Amino acid sequence: HSQREPQHLHFSSQPVGGEEKSVGPAERGDMGNSQKKPHGRGSGGPPSESSSSPHGGKKSKGGSADKYRVTPESKLANGSSKSSESQREDPSSGRATAAQNGGDAVNLDAPCGALPPPLARLKNEGNLLFKTGQFADALDKYSQAIQGYADSGIDSPQDLCILYSNRAACFLKDGNSQDCIEDCTRVLELQPFSLKPLLRRAMAYESLERYRRAYVDYKTVLQIDISVQAAQDGVSRITRMLMEQDGPEWREKLPDIPPVPLSAQQHRKVEPASAEVLQARAEKAARDAAEVLFSALKQEGNDLVKKAQYHQAVGKYTECLKMKPDQCAVYTNRALCYLKQEMFTEAKQDCDAALKLEPTNMKAFYRRALAHRGLKDYLACRSDLQEVLRLDPSVQEAEKELEEVTLLLRQSPQDKPRKVVPIREVEAR
Repeated sequence: HSQREPQHLHFSSQPVGGEEKSVGPAERGDMGNSQKKPHGRGSGGPPSESSSSPHGGKKSKGGSADKYRVTPESKLANGSSKSSESQREDPSSGRATAAQNGGDAVNLDAPCGALPPPLARLKNEGNLLFKTGQFADALDKYSQAIQGYADSGIDSPQDLCILYSNRAACFLKDGNSQDCIEDCTRVLELQPFSLKPLLRRAMAYESLERYRRAYVDYKTVLQIDISVQAAQDGVSRITRMLMEQDGPEWREKLPDIPPVPLSAQQHRKVEPASAEVLQARAEKAARDAAEVLFSALKQEGNDLVKKAQYHQAVGKYTECLKMKPDQCAVYTNRALCYLKQEMFTEAKQDCDAALKLEPTNMKAFYRRALAHRGLKDYLACRSDLQEVLRLDPSVQEAEKELEEVTLLLRQSPQDKPRKVVPIREVEAR
């Protein structure tokens, strides 16, 4: 008799492995108990005032630099028209009102490196729009400035890098991760190891679930400046993702992490941590490492079950239980492996352990019923099946099993008074 699992007792999971491209969700088997990984959306942060950038840019509505000259008749940077009662300054004067900038006047005609005045104004307007959360409008200003840069024929890679980096921040804020990656890559081609473009590109890769690339960029950021908290958090998140995705050998599947030259590293004086702080950090690191290893072992077990390699899966689940003996799902997973190998006593013991942890675990009752049936303890089998149906009357597989075991009881010597039924197993619900 083959053991049937109720379909809605199954869990969903996600396949393991794959290139550093996005790892899309897929249907998992009945052993899942896993969670959907959250996408790292990331924040772009304010536009960079000094970062690196490459050539090449997205063509926007093109034209000469003169096209972008702002005249007194132009609209204000925030998109509203000039109004006498608002008492706003004419934008051609180079000043913005407090209403435009949260209380501080801004000189929109302030010089920006080697950029011609019309392009400098576009950049300043983009910065102001970004600060007020108008990312799409800011993006348009930066795109116009990038196009004007190309048309003007000037040679100032530093300024071009800043424009691309700022536009990348807008793309990231608007959820356009692919264009963010392209702009950051342009910056890094011109000025390698620029911190902000690296960090933004890492966030964009993470949001696309390209975890290996994200990990490399986060680690590169930390080589430049170990104190960047966003990169520290990113490495921690991505490490867990990669352990679950690629298993214990996840590091072997990473692209090369480029060494950062000493000249690009930012050296900061760090106060030595106290003994208590160091101890707390060590304990947290140990807990995090154990959590990652547990998740990886459990996922390996789940994958082996899908391949019907039940003996090997038992080994993985056993390792998990050595680390965390209070994991009900691991007991029920291992019980299934024992059932598939007709190791009914071991399956029953695992279900008993699961029910001590979760007394209403329907999967544990169902699998213990199958173990009882394999042991020809039909009364205990019937009792567990009845408990499954009490918890959820819609489990059709339990109904079918109950019909079959009821028929077996009518034909079995267990119906006779002289048969001793092990009460302990029935009461183990």
